[in-house]
Amino acid sequence: MSLRLRAFDARHPAARAGAAPALQHIELSIAAGERLAVIGPSGAGKTTLMQAMALALPPSAGTLELDGREPWRASRRELQRLRGTLFLAPQLPPLPPRQRVVTAVLAARLPAMSLAASLRSLVYPSDIPAAHDALDRFDLADKLFERVDRLSGGERQRVALARALLAPARLWLIDEPLSALDPVRSLQALQVLLAVARERGVTVVATLHQVELARAHFPRLVGLRDGRVAFDLPAGAVNATHLASLYGDENRSEAGIAADADRSPQAASNFWR
Repeated sequence: MSLRLRAFDARHPAARAGAAPALQHIELSIAAGERLAVIGPSGAGKTTLMQAMALALPPSAGTLELDGREPWRASRRELQRLRGTLFLAPQLPPLPPRQRVVTAVLAARLPAMSLAASLRSLVYPSDIPAAHDALDRFDLADKLFERVDRLSGGERQRVALARALLAPARLWLIDEPLSALDPVRSLQALQVLLAVARERGVTVVATLHQVELARAHFPRLVGLRDGRVAFDLPAGAVNATHLASLYGDENRSEAGIAADADRSPQAASNFWR
């Protein structure tokens, strides 16, 4: 699925009257099957951008196109259908605490199911082997019948990512997928997601705070600051100057560490300490 934003502004629903849009004049074109990471400081508008791409926020100015069509000009029924072709993994996965993991994972298939089938699946999970296989990719197969509220924060985040493998989606929007994961799990999760996306031709847009992982695993990086695109470059072209400008002088942020990593392999290993 291709995605294009032109002169795109978006305003958060909770924003006070007269406040500047959270996203301003965004120009972005993403080809079908592309893998792109959005980086930037906290409060830059990354989560708002993901919500806008997921058709949860309408534009306050400009346009958004999916495969050349403008969803916000479509009927309500067509808009709902288009939302079913997207998968959004929020930073804090909204998993019902008393639900079993198998049910939570299989819920990713609901957009492609009839109402009767979806209700039935809540009581009698329809494809337990598929849920097991998806969880196994994240080393969570032993949690298949656990309740969600008995999982750690990192396990819940991996359950949310496992849902992507079962979703009938052509665009994955992954918001801070590694925030609760240790370095080993972070690398594993990225490798699984990107490998499956390549196999299926799924378009992936992910927001990340881990600059070095973004540069190592995504061919293209978009820097976002103050709701605007600061740069849009191949990962190999993003250097210490770009990062310093993006993050400013915040105390030894990702920018400073990534700049050190350009010069020193030892500093790169310190990124995770």
